[in-house]
Amino acid sequence: METGGARSAYGASLAGGNFDFVAFLKQPQTIARLLSWLCAIVVFGCITGEGFVNQLHASEPVCVFNRNNNACHYAVGVGVLAFLVCVAFLVLDAYFPHISNAKERRHIVIADLVLSGVWAGLWFVCFCFLANQWARTIKPDIVPQDSARATIAFSFFSVLTWGFLALSALRRFHKGLGDADSVPGQTPPLPSAYPTARPESFQPAPFTSDHERQTETEYSTPVF
Repeated sequence: METGGARSAYGASLAGGNFDFVAFLKQPQTIARLLSWLCAIVVFGCITGEGFVNQLHASEPVCVFNRNNNACHYAVGVGVLAFLVCVAFLVLDAYFPHISNAKERRHIVIADLVLSGVWAGLWFVCFCFLANQWARTIKPDIVPQDSARATIAFSFFSVLTWGFLALSALRRFHKGLGDADSVPGQTPPLPSAYPTARPESFQPAPFTSDHERQTETEYSTPVF
């Protein structure tokens, strides 16, 4: 929050301040980031733990999603990378108020906007891919169905959390454009091109007689 007349840029004061951990955790952006981090753990944890099963006539474990190993590998890859991105931006969010350079803040917000939008799209593809493969899967007793359903569900939740992060970054970007150009207090008026003070009236020289003053003011016709 801004205090006094301190300038702000991209949602935080340029003056910096002490780090408030409780206030940081209560921010909607931090909550969404932690939820995205948790969803990523659940997705790649379920697949690495129970996403591959051994079958009688198969030499290697196969993915529970219609025996399509690409589905499991894609979900694990997106989940692991999403986990790392969340950790990186949690650190940046905590350090963000202490960055005094508005250009550096702008780069961080743009990176957050781009990556959040990309990961929302990747999770949407992951959700559709896993749901499609699961609908085609023959489900014998050896297939851990609860783990597969949890993977699909948390993939969908990830679409929502990353979409919220993208919208939050977009609002911070637009707000930062106005904050960076604003100046606290009243703006001083521009100097006028014309002098504001009137020229002083003519003062006659001291010790001048009335006759001399009248002579100076009268128009004399030139003599040819």
